[in-house]
Amino acid sequence: MGNDKSTNHPDAEFKYKVRVSGTILDGNKRVVQALMDIHGIGPQISSALIKIIEIEKEVKLGELNDAQIEKVENAIQNLDQYLPDWMLNHRNDHSTGKNIHLVGPDLEMATREEINRQKRIKSYIGVRHSVHLPVRGQRTRTSFRRGKTVGVSRRKR
Repeated sequence: MGNDKSTNHPDAEFKYKVRVSGTILDGNKRVVQALMDIHGIGPQISSALIKIIEIEKEVKLGELNDAQIEKVENAIQNLDQYLPDWMLNHRNDHSTGKNIHLVGPDLEMATREEINRQKRIKSYIGVRHSVHLPVRGQRTRTSFRRGKTVGVSRRKR
């Protein structure tokens, strides 16, 4: 069971783990696939990033040098400059009013803050969140039940 790293990749400087935007990514994946592991980057954004950075689609993430990884990092931080507004995930930000694209822990924190703001102003969405009911209009007769399930009880004979 010898895992000789030189047999898989002849390049001695291949990186098996790469840190991008606060997320550790697998270096064996193609760049397009690896970028999708970052929270807030999906297939469309990932393929758009590849075109922005001008990297071939078949290149693996571990084969990129430090300058190219830095270029990827900068492109992710400045996505709102490269992409049209309809592709961004945080349009008309409540605090700044700008169209921005958040990734990683920033996106999770902004989502949590938005839910807490909705609860604080007691909007319909906030009230539904606070009582743990579905927010987007789903039916609640059979779904979203919590606690012990209760079935039909029979009378004893």
